[in-house]
Amino acid sequence: MSQRTVTLLGSTGSIGTQAIDVVAAHPDRFRVEAISAGGGDVGLLAEQAARLGVAAVGVADAARADALRAALAAAGAGDVEVLAGPDAATELAGRGSDVVLNGITGSVGLRPTLAALAAGSTLALANKESLVVGGALVKAAVRRPDQIVPVDSEHSAIAQSLRGGARSEMRRLVLTASGGPFRGRTRDEIKAVTPEQALAHPTWAMGPVVTVNSASMMNKGLELIEAHLLFDVPVDDITVVVHPQSVVHSMVEFVDGSTIAQASPPDMRLPIALGLSWPDRLDPVVTPCDWSRGTQWTFEPLDEQTFPAVRLARAAAAASATHPAVYNAANEQGVAAFLAGRIGFTDIVETVERVLGEHDGVAVDAVTLDDVDAAEAWARARADELLARR
Repeated sequence: MSQRTVTLLGSTGSIGTQAIDVVAAHPDRFRVEAISAGGGDVGLLAEQAARLGVAAVGVADAARADALRAALAAAGAGDVEVLAGPDAATELAGRGSDVVLNGITGSVGLRPTLAALAAGSTLALANKESLVVGGALVKAAVRRPDQIVPVDSEHSAIAQSLRGGARSEMRRLVLTASGGPFRGRTRDEIKAVTPEQALAHPTWAMGPVVTVNSASMMNKGLELIEAHLLFDVPVDDITVVVHPQSVVHSMVEFVDGSTIAQASPPDMRLPIALGLSWPDRLDPVVTPCDWSRGTQWTFEPLDEQTFPAVRLARAAAAASATHPAVYNAANEQGVAAFLAGRIGFTDIVETVERVLGEHDGVAVDAVTLDDVDAAEAWARARADELLARR
């Protein structure tokens, strides 16, 4: 494989920093042209720019532009182009790198996703929210097969497993979930959990929003919608099972009764590497499972009474083109309120359910970007109203 040019969006976050580890380990395969981040750590952003030798850096917080320029100068990268403001990542995504890794958190990743697809880049997609929110728009923007390569471990596992059979032979997808820190508890038992407890994930090291989403199973709801859209599979043909060891990352069941699973240690560098190099594999990336040692893998059904988020995701995906955007937006407001200590843990999903029930929706064949923006804005405002009463 020839060297690929790469743009990293969300470079200072968990996905971005691990992507840089992968790139640094394979300098003959990748050259990073541009990076972007929100602006919370301009020092790290400048260090990354200098280390990677990028031509451009984007920062979403325009107020941090001067601080970034100063940090770049101090790092010996004062000649790097700086883009500042909420459209910085979108502009960089549309410049035509071979691969754009979208590691932004939240629905703000939608426009960069659309820009990367319009430019013809391969989109290594870790920002599941952009597909959930903009589903029909994102699918319409795809210009060639495999232009979107999933970076979520579950969807990467499905993409790998699908190599074992034709799409027409697939019966269903099986998404695995770690169960998060509250697996086995009842709904009453999780009502009073704290943000610190919700952020103590037993397996994965992730950002705060994704970690809270994992604890509430909202993350699995988002992933169910993402799988439905990525692989054109009805939501009723996607099953969620709890697998606490997080070694089997997901599975594909075929019509003859065979099930193909992808297994590896819980390390995001593997799906990130595949996102950058697809359809090729890099050598090395992670240490494989040690098959010489005894181990046990367990699987159990999801407790949808305690964790109703997946049920809500199925309903949202089936309701309209904009219901998934409302699902995500209301959740983002709820997570922010929970992390700020203003609401209880179960208030997050309860608010999402209430907001979903009040949304009218727009049909898939009629939805526009303005419709998505309007649905999101309404959902955030309505969620904030409801959360203020709790």
